[in-house]
Amino acid sequence: MGKPQDTVLASMRPIMRRLLEMYGLDSGALARRAGIVLPEVIGPTDRIAADKADAVLQLAIPLIRDPAFGLQVARCWHPANLGVLGYAWLSSSTLRTGLRRMERYHRLIGDRGATEIEEVPRGIKVRFWGKRGDPAEVPVAAVVVDMAIALLLDMCRMNAGAALRPLAVSLRRRKPESTAPYERFFGCPVRFGAAENFFVLSRDDADALLPSSNKQLATVFDSMLGAELALHDKSDVIARCRAAVLEHLTSGEVSEEETAKLLHMSPRTLQRKLAEASLTYQQLVDATRRDLALRYVVDAGRSISDITFSLGFSQPSTFTRAFKRWTGRSPTDYRAGLAAVTAA
Repeated sequence: MGKPQDTVLASMRPIMRRLLEMYGLDSGALARRAGIVLPEVIGPTDRIAADKADAVLQLAIPLIRDPAFGLQVARCWHPANLGVLGYAWLSSSTLRTGLRRMERYHRLIGDRGATEIEEVPRGIKVRFWGKRGDPAEVPVAAVVVDMAIALLLDMCRMNAGAALRPLAVSLRRRKPESTAPYERFFGCPVRFGAAENFFVLSRDDADALLPSSNKQLATVFDSMLGAELALHDKSDVIARCRAAVLEHLTSGEVSEEETAKLLHMSPRTLQRKLAEASLTYQQLVDATRRDLALRYVVDAGRSISDITFSLGFSQPSTFTRAFKRWTGRSPTDYRAGLAAVTAA
């Protein structure tokens, strides 16, 4: 069996259509040249081959004189274009929790790209990998990064307000002749030719309670997203491995050998498949625990001891050391910080 084809959510197509039509292009004609044929009514889980979506951009780039046109995607999107994830985003309590959702469920938007969130001293780093080659060398890769980073930041501005400004922005693409469009959009200096594509939000901006917050709706949407992701990733060994780890965490950390057995494969095969994704088994377990810990600790109704054993740690001190490694703060301090923001 060959590798599954990368796809993108079909409801993202209207974003591309609006963007191209801003520049006077016939998006329908370009889509047909790229081999994209969509039904009149797009289903909520319909998908397009990522190669064909990229082909539309390849056809459009030589026809558009604005090198920074990808940033205009911020004017072209609607939460509905992101499916259930768009509505889950709107109901997020803070930008941090919303961005964690994007990190967890980004494959529902598209397989050929990844959003990652990292704790840094000044706040949180929002990183995007386009998985289309080096943006400094591949025009489509550079435009996709511009679009993704612009969309992520505009999503934050939709929830937190148009005045939101990142602390820093770095892009892997070559420095354009004019950096002014980038500096106007981001509201801060932009570093080009960098090692990563990212922007940094301050801790205050990341943790401020959002007026659109709705925990009850967010819980419902998370359940729907989990089911969608399980269906989308049914052939993805990483998702299956993570599911096995989740199922057995409460009884302690399940070994690599035990997980391989649950997945009906040898430990060597599991190691090889994880290595293909640049992962080790321990890294996957650690990331799974981190994601759950960040979700559990915001629930004031759960004690630190309860969270400790739910995550398979033998004692609270072990969990506290791990949590400090992930966030730079103890679970108690992290929770107190969130409570202070909520009360403000």
